[in-house]
Amino acid sequence: MRKVMLFGAVLACAPGVALAQSDAVFAPCAACHSTKAGENRVGPTLRGIVGRPKGSVAGFSYSTAMKSQKGVWTEAALDMFIANPRTAVPGTRMIYAGMADKAQRGKLVAYLKSLK
Repeated sequence: MRKVMLFGAVLACAPGVALAQSDAVFAPCAACHSTKAGENRVGPTLRGIVGRPKGSVAGFSYSTAMKSQKGVWTEAALDMFIANPRTAVPGTRMIYAGMADKAQRGKLVAYLKSLK
């Protein structure tokens, strides 16, 4: 019993555990988006998205709706977009329906912010 508790405590503090939690929150995005710089998929890379001008990843073919967006991706703008992409950017080609859970969106936005 004591070994199991010790193992659990070590596991809870291990760097890989935080990464696994980040991976879990990013899972809905991972099929279409990469977190590696310069690696576009069906969607553009999300590395460095917070603070980046909207519709600006080199080599990615954005919809006209996304290219016409002004400003940069702030945490608030990402939260709104992740909640409902089609409402936030009418005409977007993003097929993701959205994430209703505000707490989950907050975790996802925090994870995206960490991708510098």
